Amino acid sequence: MIMLFYMSFIMILISCILMSISFIISKKSLIDREKCSVFECGFDPKCLARIPFSLHFFLITMIFLIFDVEIALIFPIIPNFLMVNFFTWFKINFFFIMILLIGLYHEWNQNMLNWSI
Repeated sequence: MIMLFYMSFIMILISCILMSISFIISKKSLIDREKCSVFECGFDPKCLARIPFSLHFFLITMIFLIFDVEIALIFPIIPNFLMVNFFTWFKINFFFIMILLIGLYHEWNQNMLNWSI
């Protein structure tokens, strides 16, 4: 029991020493300020780094990614045509394509597919 106490005390002591050393070593100075600045070719790091972007472009990107994943899910459907029952294959694929078309119709009604907004 006492051995367990000593081992626990030693582990806690070593971890506290290591955390203290890492805290002391990681102090930032004014010399490191230039290293921490953003470097991008052709951009001035002294100006505002956060420029506003079009939320509509972000939504178009999300729509593209969703339909891209859906296309990747459709690809395995074609080789399975000869391996399964036709009516089962047709019902599953019809249901999947209808979900895609309903989603597309909803996005169309919400005017998410227009670039001019």
